[in-house]
Amino acid sequence: MEIALIAHDGKKAEMVNFLMKHKEALNNNNITFIATGTTGKYAEQTGLKVTRYLSGPLGGDAQIAARVVEGKTDMVFFFRDPMGKHPHEPDVNMLLRLCDVHNIPLATNPATAEMLLDHLK
Repeated sequence: MEIALIAHDGKKAEMVNFLMKHKEALNNNNITFIATGTTGKYAEQTGLKVTRYLSGPLGGDAQIAARVVEGKTDMVFFFRDPMGKHPHEPDVNMLLRLCDVHNIPLATNPATAEMLLDHLK
């Protein structure tokens, strides 16, 4: 099972808190993590092993979207900041659309991510 981790700058601390809160459930040997560059760096601080791609504005969202299309990513946790402006918004929208097209569960906030984690138990 591969889970992608992405968080806008205003949500990175929230992502770290979520990962710490659920570290025991996430430390399953059957789960691998990928992330955009900066989010991955933050996620690694929790002790999780994360494969990092480029940062979002440099194409990391597109790299993860490609993994979704290839059937390699099973779930996406993308903590979005709905109040901020993001120069790479077209890439963000592409990733969201491709998750829908390929029927990949997508959590855009901690409440939804918790529901997806409950499903894994």
